[in-house]
Amino acid sequence: MAVGVFDSGIGGLTVLDAITRRLPDLPLVYLGDNAHAPYGVRTHEDIFNLTCAAVERLWDEGCDLVILACNTASAAALKRMQETWLPADKRVLGVFVPMIEALTERQWGDNSPPREVAVKHVALFATPATVASRAFQRELAFRAIGVDVEAQPCGGVVDAIEQGDEILAEALVRSHVEALKRRMPHPEAAVLGCTHYPLMEGAFQEALGPGVKVFSQANLVAESLADYLRRRPEMLGSGTGSKFLTTGDPKTVSSKATQFLRRRIVFEAA
Repeated sequence: MAVGVFDSGIGGLTVLDAITRRLPDLPLVYLGDNAHAPYGVRTHEDIFNLTCAAVERLWDEGCDLVILACNTASAAALKRMQETWLPADKRVLGVFVPMIEALTERQWGDNSPPREVAVKHVALFATPATVASRAFQRELAFRAIGVDVEAQPCGGVVDAIEQGDEILAEALVRSHVEALKRRMPHPEAAVLGCTHYPLMEGAFQEALGPGVKVFSQANLVAESLADYLRRRPEMLGSGTGSKFLTTGDPKTVSSKATQFLRRRIVFEAA
């Protein structure tokens, strides 16, 4: 009954941690494609091929349902995977929709026409590939009208987090927020469109100011998954154990992940 959680690196561990708190009895198999990280500077074709290979590896672990806990993969690969590649008995879900549902105050599965919402000016902080895909704006347009989105590609932040350099990551966050505010001086809400960024949520909030509501994904994705499994229990796969897999060096990734989550994480070679 395992569910797969995929990310290009260790950022998706924020989502896994939230799912573990929400569904403590659910076995989870995490796969980090650390050998090819970061995805945010790759082409869409490259991201698609790498994501498909990772999802197939999680199917091998008995995970019929896989969460792309990676905004770049969700933005650049998910739609194409669902339309052209995915077998009928498998499901791959992304991380954008739960965020947009929270932002637009819609319930899961609300397919009514797009409507006016309270928030009119939204700042999106994401990787360059996610920003270039415009996937967030496309999904938002299905649900809301009249929302101005200003997107800021946050080069370097993921690398700094993966390297454990918190001082550099915070400095980059401040720089990216300043760049966005030159184009949108008064955002009402900010979306952290990368699963690494919850670790920097405090830095984003401080730079944006107390009047900006910051939306972070991990808990929203966990709640959405719990709702999905209530409605679709047949999507629980045959896997029975939790494990952490990486395409990179397990010892190095284990050390970074332990520092990242502040609890011991042991990765195995994928």
